[in-house]
Amino acid sequence: MTTPNPTPAELREILRETRTVAVLGASDNPSRPSHDVFAYLARHSHYQLYPVNPNITDVGGIAAYPRLADLPVTPDMVDVFRRYQDLPEVLDEILALDPPPRYLWLQQGLRHEPVAERARAAGLTVVMDRCLKVDYARLTAD
Repeated sequence: MTTPNPTPAELREILRETRTVAVLGASDNPSRPSHDVFAYLARHSHYQLYPVNPNITDVGGIAAYPRLADLPVTPDMVDVFRRYQDLPEVLDEILALDPPPRYLWLQQGLRHEPVAERARAAGLTVVMDRCLKVDYARLTAD
C-alpha cells in the first residue's frame, strides 16, 4: 500500500516551519538536479542550507560536509538526492543524529515505503517523490 504524502496545506506548513535543510547528495555540477534545487533554495528561500557530499568541498561557495554527522546543527529537514538502494543506509545516518530531524524529503522520483514506515515510526514526517524547489515555489509564494 502506498502511503500518501502530506496534504498541500501540511506541505505549506512544513516548508514555512523549516529553518535548516541538509541537501544529502548535493552536487557542485550545474547539470545535476541537486545543484539546481540547491541554487534555487539558496537564492529564494529562507533556509540555512547545508550541502552534504563527501566528494565535494562546496556548492556555490557554501561549504559542503562529508556526512550528516559532521554538520554543526541537526537540520530540520534532510532533502535526499541518493539512489533508491542507498535509502535504508541514508535513514540509518539520519536516525543517528541526536535529536533527529523533523522532516525527511525524498526528491522527485524517490519512493521507498519501508524507509518511510521506519522514519515515521521514529517520529519523522516523510515526503516522497516531490521536488522541494517546485513545492517551495508553489506553496510559499505570498
